[in-house]
Amino acid sequence: MSFGTIMSAAIEGLHVEMVQVETDISNGLPVFHMVGYLSSEVKEASERVRTAMHNSGIQIPAKKIIINLSPAAVRKRGSSFDLPIALSLLCALGEIEEEKLKNTAVIGELSLDGKVREVKGVLPIVMEARKQGVRRCILPKGNALEGALTEGIQVIGVESLGQAADCLKRGKEFPLQGDKRRESCASLADSRMDFSEIQGQESVKRAVETAVSGGHNLLLIGPPGSGKSMIAQRIPTILPPPDHNESLEITKIYSVLGMVDRKRPLITGRPFRSVHHTVTKSALIGGGLVPSPGEISLAHGGVLFLDELAEFKKPVLEVLRQPLEERKIHINRVHGNYVFPSDFMLVAAMNPCPCGNFPDFSKCSCTPWQVGQYLGRISQPFLDRIDICVEAPRIRYEEIRERRRQESSADIRKRVIAARDIQQKRYEGQKILNNSMMGIREIDKYCRLGREEEHLMRQVFTSMNLTARTYHKILKVARTIADMDGGGPIRMVHLKEATGYRTMDKKYWGR
Repeated sequence: MSFGTIMSAAIEGLHVEMVQVETDISNGLPVFHMVGYLSSEVKEASERVRTAMHNSGIQIPAKKIIINLSPAAVRKRGSSFDLPIALSLLCALGEIEEEKLKNTAVIGELSLDGKVREVKGVLPIVMEARKQGVRRCILPKGNALEGALTEGIQVIGVESLGQAADCLKRGKEFPLQGDKRRESCASLADSRMDFSEIQGQESVKRAVETAVSGGHNLLLIGPPGSGKSMIAQRIPTILPPPDHNESLEITKIYSVLGMVDRKRPLITGRPFRSVHHTVTKSALIGGGLVPSPGEISLAHGGVLFLDELAEFKKPVLEVLRQPLEERKIHINRVHGNYVFPSDFMLVAAMNPCPCGNFPDFSKCSCTPWQVGQYLGRISQPFLDRIDICVEAPRIRYEEIRERRRQESSADIRKRVIAARDIQQKRYEGQKILNNSMMGIREIDKYCRLGREEEHLMRQVFTSMNLTARTYHKILKVARTIADMDGGGPIRMVHLKEATGYRTMDKKYWGR
C-alpha cells in the first residue's frame, strides 16, 4: 500500500478543527513534501519525523512522499502533528493496517530520538474528538491523564514512536499512571489564606460576602494598609466550588496555554488572577498574531483582581466594559474571529488619592486638582459596571491587637452556598447562574417592589442621579441581600443596604 491516513486536530483559539493527515508514496524523484496551509513549525516537522523514524530503526524509501493536512483552508500551527505524520507514513509503507487507524485520533511532538513530547491543548482536542465519534486517542504519556478527563473515549499514552506503532500494530496498551478521577488540582489560589486572619473591617467583609453570594463586581476604596488586598486575596476561599462541567471548562482554557499540571490536571478550584497595573490590552483580554486567551479568560469562573485600579491605563480599563456585560470577549482578525469566555467576578482596589488619605484633610497632602485627576482615571461607564463600592477605613490599633475569634472562610462559605442554592432553584432551566446575570426581563420578574420600596427607589434614582444601568445594579444587589436573608421579597432594609453600596462612588467622584 502506498497511501495512509490518520486523524489529528488543530486548535484556533479555543476552537478545535479535526484534521486528516494523508500520506502518499509514489515513484519519482526522492522528495518529502508537505502541503495544507502550514505554519513554519509544521513545515519543520518533515525533518523531525524523518530523523525520529531513522533513529527508531525505520527506513524511509527514496521515493516521492507527499503529506497533506486537510482541510487546506484551516491554518495548522504547533508541533502536535509530528506523531500523526509519522504513523500515517508507516501506514503508507504497509507497516500498519489502515483498518487499525479508523476512529483513532493522534497528537504528539517527536524529538529526534523518537521520544514523544507533551503538547498544549490536549483536553479540548480529546473532547472535540469524542463529539466527532472518535473512539480512541493516542497521546504523549505526559498528557494522558489530562486527556483521560474526558469520559466516553479510550485514551492511550505513549512515550515513543515505537510504542505508538506497537499500539496500532498489536493492540498493545500502556496503562495510565494514576486514577484519572482522583488526580486533580485542589485550587489555583493559595488555600492557606482564611478570613479568620482579618481583624475588624466588618462592613467590608459584609460587602464581600454579598458580592460573592450574587456574583457581583466589587470595588474597595481606602488608604494604604487598610487590608484591601488582604481581603481580596481571600475571596476564592469563600466561593462555592465549581461543578464537574465548570472544572472541565476552566481546565480547557489552561490546557490551551499549557498551564495544566500534568500529574493533577483537573482544576477543581476557582481561579484567582491578580493583574499588575502595567498589563497591556492584549495580555488582559487576549490577542496576539495568533490570538490566545488573556487574563480575563484565565479568570473565567473565578476572580479577576485589579490592585491599584487608578494606576491602570485608561484604555486598558475601558476594554473590560464589553466583557463585563457579555461575559465573553470577541477578537477579530483578518484570518478569523475568536471568542473566549470571560465570566469572572471583578474585584478592584484603589487609594482615594495619590497619597491615599483623602478625604481626611488633616493627613491628605494632595490638592483638589490632584485628587480630581487621580479619580478621573476611572470613567463613569466603567463605574456603572461595578455593583458594589465599599470603603475600607484605616484600621485602629485596638482592632489590630484584638484577639477576638473571627469568622472563618468555611463559615462564610456555608452562607454563600445557601444563597447560591436559592438562586439556582429560582433560575432552574435558564442560562443564569446567579443574580448578577439577570437581564431586564428577569429583574422585572424577580425584583418586584412593594409600594414603600418603589417610593424609596424613586427618591434614590432622582437624588443620586442614577443611570438606568446603576438602577438595575442596585436591584440586583438588593435581590442578593434578600436571598442572604432567606430568599423572600425585597424589603426596605435590603434596598437601603444595596443603595449604601452606591454612595461611595458619589462621595469620591461626585457624579
